[in-house]
This record gives sequence, structure tokens and C-alpha cells, in this order.
Amino acid sequence: MPQVVVPQPRSVRSDSPAPLRRRKTPPVAASASPMRTRLLNYVLAFVTVVLVADALVGDKGLLDTLRAKHQHEALAAALAEKRRDNARLRDDIRRLKEDPGAIESLAREELGLMREGEVLFIVHDVTPATR
Repeated sequence: MPQVVVPQPRSVRSDSPAPLRRRKTPPVAASASPMRTRLLNYVLAFVTVVLVADALVGDKGLLDTLRAKHQHEALAAALAEKRRDNARLRDDIRRLKEDPGAIESLAREELGLMREGEVLFIVHDVTPATR
């Protein structure tokens, strides 16, 4: 036979306040017609779709932000390359101002100059003799 457990009654103290009870909310009157509710749902859905579309493709939307990010990355890379070129050119200028050997090597390479007393050898490529 199953046993039934009966909870023991708590001793209620006379100086404790009455237990709190949730107020019952009055039922909502059916003032809105189903047609009005359906129309309101359609309007809210339309506004939501318009806002999402504007956030994606509108002015300063997601696509514009991504495009600007890619453009920023490309410009940053180009700027870094220009800075490297400027540093290399500054180094070339410094060497040409301070190092006479750099000026001499540049004159030999680009202008074909040589020192006094040097002998110039011109070597032509010779095609092998055919038999």
C-alpha cells in the first residue's frame, strides 16, 4: 500500500506579517480586432525589412563599411611601401654625400667612366665555329 506523506503544519507566529500574495491581473479586453493586429504585424515586419536593408546597403551600411575597410588596407600598404622607398632614397642620398666610393661606383656603372691609367678590355661574345 502506498504511503502518503502529509506535510506538517508550520507554526505561525503571531508577530509575523501576513504572507505576500500576487495580485491577480484583470483579463485584457479584446479591444483590438484580429484585422487590426494582422495589419500591425505586417507594418512592423515591413519596417524591420526596410531597416535591415538600409543597414546592409544604405549609406554607411555594412557593404560601405567593408569597402572602406578594404580601401584603407590597400592605402596603408601603399603608404608603407612609399615610406620604405623614401628611407632607401634617404640612405642613397646620405651615402652619395658622405662616401666618395659610392660616387665613384655610380660614375663607373652609369657613365662608363674610368680612372687615369686603367686599361679597358672589351670582350665580345664569340659564336663557336660550326664544323
